Amino acid sequence: MAKLKYERPIINKINAGVTDKFGMTPGVPIIEKIDGVAVKELIKDYGSPVFVISEKTIRDTYKEAKLAFTTRYPKVQFAWSYKTNYLNSVCQVFHSEGSWAEVVSGFEYDKARENGISGNKIIFNGPHKSKEDLTKAIKNGSYIHIDHFDELYTIIELSQTMEERPKVAIRVNMDTGIYPRWDRFGFNYENGEAWNALKRIMISEKLDLVGLHTHIGTYIMTPDAYGVAAGKLASLAVELDRKYNHNIKYIDMGGGFASKNTLKGAYLPGKDTCPTFDQYADAIANALINSQINPQKMPTLFLETGRALIDDAGYILGSVLANKRLADGRRSMIIDLGVNMLFTSFWYEHEIYPAQNAGKIGEDTTIYGPLCMNIDVIRAAIKFPPMEKGEHIVLKRVGAYNVTQWMQFITLRPKVVMIDTEGKVHIIRENETNETITSLERVPKHLKLK
Repeated sequence: MAKLKYERPIINKINAGVTDKFGMTPGVPIIEKIDGVAVKELIKDYGSPVFVISEKTIRDTYKEAKLAFTTRYPKVQFAWSYKTNYLNSVCQVFHSEGSWAEVVSGFEYDKARENGISGNKIIFNGPHKSKEDLTKAIKNGSYIHIDHFDELYTIIELSQTMEERPKVAIRVNMDTGIYPRWDRFGFNYENGEAWNALKRIMISEKLDLVGLHTHIGTYIMTPDAYGVAAGKLASLAVELDRKYNHNIKYIDMGGGFASKNTLKGAYLPGKDTCPTFDQYADAIANALINSQINPQKMPTLFLETGRALIDDAGYILGSVLANKRLADGRRSMIIDLGVNMLFTSFWYEHEIYPAQNAGKIGEDTTIYGPLCMNIDVIRAAIKFPPMEKGEHIVLKRVGAYNVTQWMQFITLRPKVVMIDTEGKVHIIRENETNETITSLERVPKHLKLK
């Protein structure tokens, strides 16, 4: 029989916050496998740290979201948000499930085209689209969501000399009761700016107005806000029909659905408070169906959900580098992954688990990354069992934004692997090396030492 690990008794001051109404967790669970593949083997084969994406989780989550909306509204089309995670393998999973592409830059637009997405299945958002970007999108028949009047005038200018008619929509910002209000993007509903933009498009006679778009914010925990937004877009659609006898083809509700991650400062964990896809779908579908839109000409509902579809599918595995006592006696642990590759640790209290048995007695612990920066804090305070150097940890729900917002700073970015639905592991992005980092540098001759 293996000797049990010694756990010394401790009396410590609580720094991880007050207990919630359920009391303290009696022990810390462990994650030894992801989709049947051992964490220890993943680190052995692909290094530490390493990002892991679960293809099965992506597909299951997508199907859950699609079912929620298609059972409540007759015409639904998802468009994968490239900025959330634009690794080609991740995008291809969503496209294979029937998702279009939603992009916010020329770089992302080209990426979608290289992934085999036809121009008429790309939604082009964002405040910065160059003339070259717009020309390309118009020629390919993509849906251009106009963000401001200067962009509208540029598109009208291009339409004067092009054979193709631009397919356009406008992005609308509005008061839905959410604070802060996202009013830096698009045209305002309440002050009449959105209606003014729509009238300019209609009288231009050079553009095809095909849709209305809004994106009310990020990590929205109140589904009713989407109902308010859908109702306001519906009212614009009705007014277009009344004044111009023009029926739009779609209403795009953007993204912003919350994931099950816990925001910093939240009283309860996100997995207990995050609205379901059913709740979001109810709010949006009810508003559209109960509007004054002609029921014989209901527009297609577009959704650009990103975070809620991918967060659960992402993990990052790492190793313990060291343990230290801080000046006030608090325990701290240093791991080999930092905020440079886990940008979302600035606003989430990420779930962190040992990858092997580490005992059941937790102590308030600050978990630091390896960077030579004081801000490199993965968790400021968490009840965690003592772990030894070289033991492994797993962070959950890191699929959204981390591999698009990560940066090469002090340490090189690691491999990203995907576990397919059969349990096979594939490298979908290689780790960086000094060569890949310096390949773009150029040193003047007079500075070269050799």
